Amino acid sequence: MRKNSVFFLGAAAGVCLTLLFTGPQGAQLVAAAKAMAGADTYSHLNLFGEVFERVRTDYVEKPDDAKLVEGAIDGMITSLDPHSRYMNDSAWREMQETTHGEFGGLGIEVTMEDGLVKVVAPMDDTPAAKAGMMSGDLITQIDDEAVQGLTLEQAVNKMKGPIDTKTRLTVLRKGAESPINVTIVREIIHVRPVSYHIDGGNIGYIRISSFNEQTADELKKAIGDISKQIASGSLAGYVVDLRNNPGGLLDQAVSVSSAFMARGEVVSTRGRRAEETQRFAARGGDLIKGKPLVVLINGGSASASEIVAGALHDHKRATLIGTRSFGKGSVQTIIPLGSGNGALALTTARYFTPSGRSIQAKGVTPDIEVLQDVPPELKARSETKGEASMRGHLSAEGTEQTGSQAYVPPVEKDDKALAAAYHLLRGVTVNAGVPSASPKATVPN
Repeated sequence: MRKNSVFFLGAAAGVCLTLLFTGPQGAQLVAAAKAMAGADTYSHLNLFGEVFERVRTDYVEKPDDAKLVEGAIDGMITSLDPHSRYMNDSAWREMQETTHGEFGGLGIEVTMEDGLVKVVAPMDDTPAAKAGMMSGDLITQIDDEAVQGLTLEQAVNKMKGPIDTKTRLTVLRKGAESPINVTIVREIIHVRPVSYHIDGGNIGYIRISSFNEQTADELKKAIGDISKQIASGSLAGYVVDLRNNPGGLLDQAVSVSSAFMARGEVVSTRGRRAEETQRFAARGGDLIKGKPLVVLINGGSASASEIVAGALHDHKRATLIGTRSFGKGSVQTIIPLGSGNGALALTTARYFTPSGRSIQAKGVTPDIEVLQDVPPELKARSETKGEASMRGHLSAEGTEQTGSQAYVPPVEKDDKALAAAYHLLRGVTVNAGVPSASPKATVPN
């Protein structure tokens, strides 16, 4: 997504807010609204103003006007799709901290589902991950207070707090007979978007867990360090692991793709109007100098991860191994609303791979599908439902695909997809339809 993008609200939205604050005395503004909007639009605005005033004057207790307005805005935005949302000033500051890469809390990415807080993924090396929180867990209580009835922001704020303090979560987990109580000690969360190591002395493994403001710089450092440790003639190639990476900033996705591409389009975004189409090209050159590349994806790879995987695949720069990705092919633009008013995360476009394919509600299909051996106690939650299963999602262009395995074994020796990537780079055939890789050429597709 593009951060700090400034857009002006349309006339209808501006009139709506004006009516809220002026009430029945805004006769001149009503006339202006009639001039700017059609009869149906004005009728709806008038109805909203009438309901707002009735609530203010007749509700059993005196309501807070600011909360009424915030609730109305939140309801309007969340009715659009699963990813658009209104952030009040507090939530907006928290999002800025998250994209910057450092914040206080548990280290857990969450969303709201059926009134409960659902875990998208625990972040690597955080208190939540160490406490055993899992993707798909449903949080029903925070410190013995029910989550039902809270907004996502309210629930997140309850999980935050001073470092070295504890919070107690009650969790529903598929396969568990009864709720699980998890106590987590809060820490300052330093999001480390990139980690890496060398396998067998000749392959560089790079894990990208998120796309925040530090990702591209951390990736460059990783590539530089690996290239110093492995002589060019001995380097068989690289594995880039994007599994269970929920995405992040669009500009970082472009920069990460650029690290492996000498030239060419990375992604295009298309909004409601043709003139809004934007194209993003690779910049900076191929930092791994044409070495073979394998990208790992699964059902938890979404958004920016899919941009990178789609670009490298379309340019025949990488072989994709794993399972089909999540299918989030929409762009959320951050629109600040002025001092103290928060911001909108508004879906403004769909993104397309260089070949013109939309990933929305379909995902990216790997060249080589590799299914993991899932422990029996985790089989009930080893698949993600994907974008296509989310209520109110943008429809796909063509047949929608939903459901894909998202399990990654905690021990590397049990990771079948990673083993397949290493075998391919070392010249061992892992799929009859995909030739083995040569150390001196780009991995074929």
